[in-house]
Amino acid sequence: MMYGDYGSYGMGGGLIWLLLMAAVLIIPFWKILPRQGIPSWVAVFAVIPVGAIILLWVVAFKDKIDTTAETK
Repeated sequence: MMYGDYGSYGMGGGLIWLLLMAAVLIIPFWKILPRQGIPSWVAVFAVIPVGAIILLWVVAFKDKIDTTAETK
């Protein structure tokens, strides 16, 4: 048996794992973003690692951005 042979499981297991991980990332953002005044569809960008980091920074400093915009 070759090491690269996955038998009958093939790509299906990898696809299921990918979808599961995407759901684990998207669902928390889907719930948190509307509370911060950001549309929930933006949570889709959390699948991209850089997108998740940017969203975390935006959520963390959203109150600072809002108060700065209101004082000007």
